[in-house]
Amino acid sequence: MANERLRSAISGSGMTLAALSERIEVDPKTIERWISTDRVPHRTNRQALCAALGRDEAFLWPAAVSEARAQSASQAEFVAMHPNRGSVPAGTWQSLLEGATESIDLLAFAASFFHDTIADFDDVLLRKARQGVRVRLLFGDPAGRAVRIRGEEEDIGDSLSARCSLTWKYLRPCLGVQGIEARMHDTTLYSSTFRFDEDLFANTHAYGAPANHSPVLHLHRVLGGRLFPHFMGAFERVWDAATLVQKDAAA
Repeated sequence: MANERLRSAISGSGMTLAALSERIEVDPKTIERWISTDRVPHRTNRQALCAALGRDEAFLWPAAVSEARAQSASQAEFVAMHPNRGSVPAGTWQSLLEGATESIDLLAFAASFFHDTIADFDDVLLRKARQGVRVRLLFGDPAGRAVRIRGEEEDIGDSLSARCSLTWKYLRPCLGVQGIEARMHDTTLYSSTFRFDEDLFANTHAYGAPANHSPVLHLHRVLGGRLFPHFMGAFERVWDAATLVQKDAAA
């Protein structure tokens, strides 16, 4: 598809392709490709063309500007990177839980650290649900294939399965409560996802390494950004494939 805006701008400038190529120091055939194939030039070339033609970049290449804005927004989403989950201050989890007013979404295999670091973790979830916060708990099936394989990869045998069972046991007071949905997944995880309203922590997974030894990305949702919706999209796909957990099932 040709870039008719660029063609028109060059024609209206009164410059030949040869004159334009000399001015911006680009081969004429390259300029022809920019016109005939709608190929987007590199940023420095776009700026040189705009200066030579007296046109705005957003007019000549709207898609490129949209992409640049998306990249800028995605960079703005990035708050911090922690080298491992243990380096995230324990108080951070507590404050994010307590501060949530709309959504709490937790995806992991066991995430037993929540119960280890927050003494009243279940009570906080129950209180948040009563306040109208939507709480979604999405943890591993202790008898599932994904948990077994992960345990083998980490060389910890049935320990992960046992931790999953313990997590579900601890969560029994939250099951069947209005405002709290719990599902059990049997999915390969490439990251654990912990979302509190506009903040999201993505705990990456590395082969053979426990999640608490792997880096954690702290993101904050920004309009036009792609990182927050990228990880939440993965959450939703696992959620859709998971099985609803009833109170008796976690006994």
